[in-house]
Amino acid sequence: MIRIKARAPTRRATVLPTVWGAVAVGYKFGCPLAQQNGLGARIVTSAVFFAVGTGLVLHVRRTLLRELRIARKVARTAQNVVLRPPPPRVDGIDVAAAQLSADRGASVGGDLYEAIATEHGVRVVMGDVRGHGLAALGTVAALLGSFREAAHDEAGLDRVLRRLDRALARHLRERARAEHPAHGGSEPDTPVAEEFVTVLLLEIGPDGEVRALNCGHPWPYLLSGTTVGPLSHLDPLPPLGPFPLPAELTARSCGRLLPGESLVLFTDGAEEARDARGRFFPLPKVLADAVRGQPVTPQTVLRTVFRALLDHTGGTPGDDVALLVLRNGRGTGPQAAATEPGARFTPRVKAQPLR
Repeated sequence: MIRIKARAPTRRATVLPTVWGAVAVGYKFGCPLAQQNGLGARIVTSAVFFAVGTGLVLHVRRTLLRELRIARKVARTAQNVVLRPPPPRVDGIDVAAAQLSADRGASVGGDLYEAIATEHGVRVVMGDVRGHGLAALGTVAALLGSFREAAHDEAGLDRVLRRLDRALARHLRERARAEHPAHGGSEPDTPVAEEFVTVLLLEIGPDGEVRALNCGHPWPYLLSGTTVGPLSHLDPLPPLGPFPLPAELTARSCGRLLPGESLVLFTDGAEEARDARGRFFPLPKVLADAVRGQPVTPQTVLRTVFRALLDHTGGTPGDDVALLVLRNGRGTGPQAAATEPGARFTPRVKAQPLR
């Protein structure tokens, strides 16, 4: 659990209220004018106490604003440590990521992402914790910590997902005990018991083969030349948290990410963002505009999407939004022609449910 410890009041912060209070008390009991009952004396007395009260209010306001700035700085620092920016290139895969938090007060969100080069290939996680703000940041830290270990330790993507599921369950039990110490565990009617996380795991092999496990998360979009389409149409598994994982869990192949092609992973806040008229954000159309008539780099895709998203929502998205763009930059080969503009996009897999 992440805690922000309040600082003890400084000597300067306690002196000013004491001075203002001494002025008020000294005027009331030491000034002859304050003992008179005339209209003029009452007006002066009221003015003195109004000035003292205004000074105290302004002092408290400045103190609270200073503490709020410190809290926001601590929150941003904590998120930068937990949700660290990915390197620009991971084992030949160009990477760019960005997040837009809906919690303006804390400037943190409940989205998580990471890309790691392992001996099994480049492994990627994208997730969305229910809710946002500091409460969700603890869950993000638990899942990312587990993924960073399991991605290297586990040979199969299914075992990585099971490690994440156990880490989430352990984290929720600890939160339940902390929030409800008398029960010693999670209660069905508590917010902790209702929490869930959507998770997408990808593995990009040295030959570009993409394998995936999806627990309730939106499928990424594949950018191939000037064509935009979903990576897969498979039905995802339920989100982590409320439901146990199936006994048999197998990562599904989603084809190959050819040189020059890109994957755009995102949280549902991107597609569900609405404008003033209630219209959803047209993410596929914006991605098509991003790859039309310009070199496709992860940074240009991010800039295009976030600029359009802020214009669509008037600068105030209703939910956290995170984007992670992966581009195969491992060179060119005979298959690179498929990434040329005008190349026909072919779905990687047929629609069929996960088993």
